[in-house]
Amino acid sequence: MILVLQTKATKQQIDDCAADLQGYIKIVVDIDKKILAAGGERHVDSEHILLSHGSRQASLWGGGFDTETKKIDYTSMINLRPKDNNPSREILSAEIRKVFDEIVKNILW
Repeated sequence: MILVLQTKATKQQIDDCAADLQGYIKIVVDIDKKILAAGGERHVDSEHILLSHGSRQASLWGGGFDTETKKIDYTSMINLRPKDNNPSREILSAEIRKVFDEIVKNILW
C-alpha cells in the first residue's frame, strides 16, 4: 500500500506501508513540498503518484526506512540523475540528504 503523507503518520499507516516489504518502507520525498509517498515495492510507483499530485521531478528523491531500527537510507534508481549532478543511485548531496532526513523523521518517526 502506498500512502501520501504530509503530517505525522499513525502507527497503523506505518504498519500498512511496511507490510509490502516486511518492515522496510520504500519512500519518495518531495523536498520542496515536504511530503512523501511511502510503501509499495518500487520507488517509481510512488514517484508517479507524487508527480500526479503536482510534484516536480527535480524535487523527488528516493530512499528507504527500516521501521525496526529507524535507519534511513538514500538509495533508489530514481536518484540516478547525471545531468543533475547525481550520477549514483545514492543521494550524494549532503544538503538534500539533510532535508530528506528531516521530512522522513517528521512524518515516519
